[in-house]
Amino acid sequence: MPETRKVALVTGAGSGVGKAAILALAKVGYACVLAGRREGPIEAVAAEITGAGGEALAVSADVGKPESVDSLFQAAKARFGRVDVVFNNAGLSAPAAPIEDVSFADWQTVVDANLTGVFLCAQAAFRMMKEQDPQGGRIINNGSISAHTPRPHAVAYNATKHGVSGITKSVALEGRPYDIACGQIDIGNAATEMTRKMTGGVLQANGTLATEPRMDVQAVADAIVYMAGLPLDANVLTMTVMASAMPYVGRG
Repeated sequence: MPETRKVALVTGAGSGVGKAAILALAKVGYACVLAGRREGPIEAVAAEITGAGGEALAVSADVGKPESVDSLFQAAKARFGRVDVVFNNAGLSAPAAPIEDVSFADWQTVVDANLTGVFLCAQAAFRMMKEQDPQGGRIINNGSISAHTPRPHAVAYNATKHGVSGITKSVALEGRPYDIACGQIDIGNAATEMTRKMTGGVLQANGTLATEPRMDVQAVADAIVYMAGLPLDANVLTMTVMASAMPYVGRG
């Protein structure tokens, strides 16, 4: 690997936004670490990268478990020696339900993936970036439109995405002395499997069902490449990339 090549690590890299992001980062020259719970999808994306002449390492990981996150970053360090960009993308949602009907199991599953997972990976990335030479790097967290304006019947998702904003600001603040920049991308209706339900109608704040427009996921990948490519003395703290006509401005 050329010493000038930077290293990017993306969680949830086997599909959707994560897959689009890691492929875009590979295309502009990053060596890539792909993390995901299922080996098959991340290995397939890694093979796509290496088949195009890039470098990729697929690591099965559960971001909600400290030991799994430690192993992920150890594997990245063993293969590439450092990590320059981490995109904390992995996350999930629970079945839609009124707040009084949300089970503790569903709540905990979403918290583990969306909030604890972002914290653990940001912490591991921070430690590694602080110690490596040259020091520093960039952490990008996947927030959501729901980090600002929640949907009905999604309390766990809404709460965790609000929490991601707090993690982003904390890492950005504490990273200043070490050239560790941290930003957040808030995505609205990228066309992935996760948002397929939008085309069939989703519950709105006024109680009606409505279809919602989606956008090409490549728009998100391009935004990640832009954020990742900034010099470390510049940072996109928050960026919203959304389908232009989706109900966000004026939602509710």
